[in-house]
Amino acid sequence: MKKRIAVLPGDGIGKEVAKGAVEILQAVGERYNHQFEFSYGMIGGHAIDEKGKPLPEETIQLCKESDAILLGAVGGPKWDQVNPDIRPERGLLQIRKELNLYANLRPTTYFESLAKSSPLKDEVIQGVDLLMVRELTGGLYFGQPSERMDANGESAVVDTLFYKKAEMKRVIEKAFILADKRRKKVTSIDKANVLESSRMWRETAEEVAKDYPHVYLEHMLVDNAAMQMVTNPKQFDVVVTENMFGDILSDEASVLTGSLGMLPSASLSENGPYLFEPIHGSAPDIAGKNVANPLAMILSAAMMLRESFGLETEANEVERAVKQVLDAGFRTSDIAEFGQQVTSTTEMIAEVKAMLLDNEAIMHIMGAYA
Repeated sequence: MKKRIAVLPGDGIGKEVAKGAVEILQAVGERYNHQFEFSYGMIGGHAIDEKGKPLPEETIQLCKESDAILLGAVGGPKWDQVNPDIRPERGLLQIRKELNLYANLRPTTYFESLAKSSPLKDEVIQGVDLLMVRELTGGLYFGQPSERMDANGESAVVDTLFYKKAEMKRVIEKAFILADKRRKKVTSIDKANVLESSRMWRETAEEVAKDYPHVYLEHMLVDNAAMQMVTNPKQFDVVVTENMFGDILSDEASVLTGSLGMLPSASLSENGPYLFEPIHGSAPDIAGKNVANPLAMILSAAMMLRESFGLETEANEVERAVKQVLDAGFRTSDIAEFGQQVTSTTEMIAEVKAMLLDNEAIMHIMGAYA
């Protein structure tokens, strides 16, 4: 198989973790005789510095000409004072619109070897396997008008939550399709007791559910969902919700694994390349120190193999390699227990790569760390 992959390292630790994902994909290509061609583009603060805008036209064109996209992370305090219209985060919003990336998938999986990294009790998180499906191109983040104003001599502000029913329907349908292949349960999150948009969301979910009689649908208010996520997360299979609620709840779900550095994501379009990225930020305070956790980015690459290229075996092998490296006791600082030996970014990447290419040899090496 031959595929072209656009790599957008972005800012901060994005450069370090993206490099790791590329190395892992190269190892996959070597082992399974695939040809992955990597082309690089700019986004976020780096693009502002070089091109004066967070998403240059050439980056958009590169992405549209590629089979899939890897994105590191964007942003940082360096660009906090710039015009809001050209902040690094605007690059993220724009690329989602340009590529019509309407559904964001964020899996949260229990790793037994990381149970002590979570602030929650093991009996609460043991066996957790949930998939958050977040609508990504509508809602408050894209509503117009969105502005500051003067109202009768007093400063005021307006942000508009706007959705078309069709936008709701397509992402809810995606959740049902995914649930049908899993444990056949969809939890739809809204605030239907207050918001008109949530009432339409709930009505739309009920309509879609009629086409999937084997999938159970439940509704949950977002405030209750926030509580249930940390008190009884095992009840969830596929969770679907609108843009802002999904942004908040998926970050809360990272608590279950103990670190944002463990959570990958995939953003899907209806007819174009998919984008894959870790859910963590650019972490400028640790950028360049070789201490960032690259596993969320590597797991995002595994999602790319599965979702974009249909390479289930290869994706499973990357995920297996990550699990076995963790089981062997390798830990970056964000997931290390007190007194545990800390693994650098480059060392963690090397261990996962070696596990993919030479399982017996790396297991011998790992014995020294156990």
